Amino acid sequence: MLGFRFSDYKKPDQTPFEALFDIFKQLLTYTNGDFDEAISWLTELDKEYQLTDKSYGIGDFINELKEKGYIKEDQPQGGGFIITAKTEQAIRQQALEKIFGKLKRSRQGNHATRFTGNGDEITPDTRPFQFGDDIGQISMLDSFRNAQINNGIGDFRMTEDDLEVYEKEHKTQTSTVLMIDISHSMILYGEDRITPAKNVAMALAELIRTRYPKDTLDILVFGDDAWEIEVKDLPYLQVGPYHTNTVAGLELAMDLLRRRKNANKQIFMITDGKPTCIKENGNYYKNSFGLDRKIFIKCLELAQSCRRLKIPITTFMVATDPYLQEFVHDFTEANNGKAYYTSLKGLGEFIFEDFERNKKRRV
Repeated sequence: MLGFRFSDYKKPDQTPFEALFDIFKQLLTYTNGDFDEAISWLTELDKEYQLTDKSYGIGDFINELKEKGYIKEDQPQGGGFIITAKTEQAIRQQALEKIFGKLKRSRQGNHATRFTGNGDEITPDTRPFQFGDDIGQISMLDSFRNAQINNGIGDFRMTEDDLEVYEKEHKTQTSTVLMIDISHSMILYGEDRITPAKNVAMALAELIRTRYPKDTLDILVFGDDAWEIEVKDLPYLQVGPYHTNTVAGLELAMDLLRRRKNANKQIFMITDGKPTCIKENGNYYKNSFGLDRKIFIKCLELAQSCRRLKIPITTFMVATDPYLQEFVHDFTEANNGKAYYTSLKGLGEFIFEDFERNKKRRV
């Protein structure tokens, strides 16, 4: 009897370079893209865990990085190496595989909605042929069956009334702004919150670039002020001695989305604290003690403005303080958006599940 024989899956053997490169890419994210620091850490790990042997050492790894175009000499700085754009993309791809690879593979499509119409992906559903339909959509099996039922087998013929065509999913395009908090609290109390945020941003950027190329993703960071960054800047992103100017971040996000022509727009905000800063007439108004009513009201006003513009805000709060959760609750209610109170470990899964869920409906 013919059949299939199943065995345990074994991951293909990695070359020494591939094994070290996987670790090296993670270290680059932690060291904000600093090659020298990442190599130093890799050397220490090699001493502790014997990652290399007499046939292949860290020096061989560095030479191979250079030969493969992952690093180049930093001549303007007087020697040493810096990573290249090829490495930046490799880091984004690793982040994508690490985060998105954990999600269920049942999600399909490209911003699929509940509406059918002219799109890119054929569904199993069929309907009667209409003038103007693409003949490539015709379901031959269903059409022949209809012809036999309607006209019989002896005098077989097929008419336009017998034709059925496959439906196609209507596709949406979405413009997303990802806001990342880089205030000082993102590294307070010995907890690194910025590295998971960077990993999520890199993975989301790579997902959109490869799977949803018609979408747009703008990334901004906010501390005392807010400014836009490029995807290639993400590995080098660092926390600064900043307060949290959520208002500036929202204003910039709204400005970026205003330039986008897509009907579907959304904001994802990763933060770990309350807003503590706004800018008035060129001066900073700051208050780190509790939730300042003046700043809080300004945040709610912007949340309501986004609601009127049909821009939902999804807040990912990587802190569990009750009064912070109360702020997020009021902010989310004003926007009619969503909020997740998540640990750093689950941040990526939450964001990707929400991003994929939004693609199945009009947001």
